[in-house]
Amino acid sequence: MKKVLFALIGVAVAALVAYTVFFDKESAPEVSYTSLTGQTASTSSLKGKVVLVNFWATSCTGCVAEMAKLKATHERYAPQGYETVAVAMSYDPPNYVKAFVTDNKLPFFVTLDTNGAIAKAFGDIQLAPTTFLIDKHGKVIKRYVGEPNFAELHGLIEQALKA
Repeated sequence: MKKVLFALIGVAVAALVAYTVFFDKESAPEVSYTSLTGQTASTSSLKGKVVLVNFWATSCTGCVAEMAKLKATHERYAPQGYETVAVAMSYDPPNYVKAFVTDNKLPFFVTLDTNGAIAKAFGDIQLAPTTFLIDKHGKVIKRYVGEPNFAELHGLIEQALKA
């Protein structure tokens, strides 16, 4: 009887883990963005696309270091339905962000989170860089704190684009 009970508990635990891993993904929060160029978008307007949301700051050396890789990733996958939204942290001076975007010719959507509302909606983000990969249905696939493993990130993007 004990063996059967332990087996049933083991199956239940395995089922719960499988459900959590494959089906119980967190939805991205509903937020609106305005780019440095005046474009507007929202989480819901990007549904149907795979989206990377990156919280960063010009004063963050890790953020600056990863930006070239984010740019290359965007250029590689954008033709397939991939979007990048770079959210400059509230403490980042707007003129620094604008200069960085211009100097580095960033080809994606960059917004200033001047009051911290976007960071708060995504879980009160305090550390930069923090990056979210979101699937076509608005579900969070992966959250990275610090620079992403780009080989892994590219694999996840490719899977999500096929789904």
